[in-house]
Amino acid sequence: MTGTVRSAGPGRHPRMVAVWERRGLSGRMRRLLLEGDVEGRYAGHTDSDVGYRMTMALAVGCSQPGRQWSPAEFFEALIYTPTAGGAWARRLRERKGAAYAEAKLTAMLEKAHALVAGSPQIRCRDDALEAVGRVRRLVESVGWRASGGGDTDCKNLVARLQLCEREGGLEHTVSVRRLAELMGCAKATAEASNARLAKAGWLVVRESGSGKEHGTRWLLKIPDDFGEGQGSGGARPGQCPASGVRGADAVPAAHATGSLRADSRDLAAVMGHDAFHRFGHGTSGARLLACLDPVDGTSSVDLRAATGLHRTTVARRMRALAADGLVVELDGLYYLATVLAVPGRLHPDPEVLASSAEQRGTSGLGARRRERHARDRTHYRRWLKERAERRHTARPRLALVPEGVVDPSTGELLDDRWTGWDLTDRHRPVWFDDPPPQPAEKGAAACA
Repeated sequence: MTGTVRSAGPGRHPRMVAVWERRGLSGRMRRLLLEGDVEGRYAGHTDSDVGYRMTMALAVGCSQPGRQWSPAEFFEALIYTPTAGGAWARRLRERKGAAYAEAKLTAMLEKAHALVAGSPQIRCRDDALEAVGRVRRLVESVGWRASGGGDTDCKNLVARLQLCEREGGLEHTVSVRRLAELMGCAKATAEASNARLAKAGWLVVRESGSGKEHGTRWLLKIPDDFGEGQGSGGARPGQCPASGVRGADAVPAAHATGSLRADSRDLAAVMGHDAFHRFGHGTSGARLLACLDPVDGTSSVDLRAATGLHRTTVARRMRALAADGLVVELDGLYYLATVLAVPGRLHPDPEVLASSAEQRGTSGLGARRRERHARDRTHYRRWLKERAERRHTARPRLALVPEGVVDPSTGELLDDRWTGWDLTDRHRPVWFDDPPPQPAEKGAAACA
């Protein structure tokens, strides 16, 4: 059985992980795919009837919340892998051709998706992961422009999607410094990206961070402009949204790119590394690397359409990636290097990326950023502690009337500049419109 993962030694090509390992299946569906209908659950009048029922059951299993397969992944498991559950699909391909078989399986998978989507919602973790999956698919299907911070916003959303999957929902808690470390950028850059995404409708602040151990609570959502039947800014497919309209920095690229798109999980695996610092391969290099496959070559035209980058940017970044051994170029097509394709589609090798960062002069920048953030947290906590101590310490009252203005024994005013003021309380002098008469001197009183 193909699909077993092994570590690749020197000069060896790794065997790719099976699609059912990458996407996930329930135990019963996994046995049905690998062993066939050994329990007789899908018995029919003919072999074709049995095969159709098994394939439809597998399509439903591949459409569960959080496990929705793409048609290409469905083809790989049933047609191009000798699984017992795909015998009917392979016979169909032999009799009527690959195009007919793939179209038939696509229709069955879409029917299963509609069936599962129309079923009553189950309030569990799978529902939350499905909501996260919807946002992930939208983020991957949007062509983020590099100008105006669009590529940074893409990294921001990708980092938040990873946090949402860990917390089991679209609500997540993260500080700006932690987010900047995940994105591989400066704290000010992350703050500016948060402001843009909040304005565009991707983020909602649930609770502002307060204290030394509490980050901001965020809600990740799909903007209203990307609702069903809505275009970005009212633009037709293939057009850019109007200037100043929400989503103007994110142009839908599905019409131009087909099935090619940057995998958000692959992007999350490399975007925070020193090799993809803005002084190195940059965010554009990480996005291009996330579009590549170790088996299927990709042309520069497809990479430009998938990422929205300029042709010169694509050519420059791909030359740099190939020079560092991250990409292989053959006959005008680009492939993901074998050292980064273990065990899945993109598995970053720390030694290879560290070598690339060393060549680009960006080695250690991520560690310096984390150290700086650690110092900032330490100083902030000390400031909070000192402020609390000052609040509990009694401060001496400030006397506004200086010494020598009033005689302490007789209460006589000795400084004419304070005439018209009630100086009974030195801390709070009060002005009188009609000043009280001053006491006469002793000599004058005696003469009178």
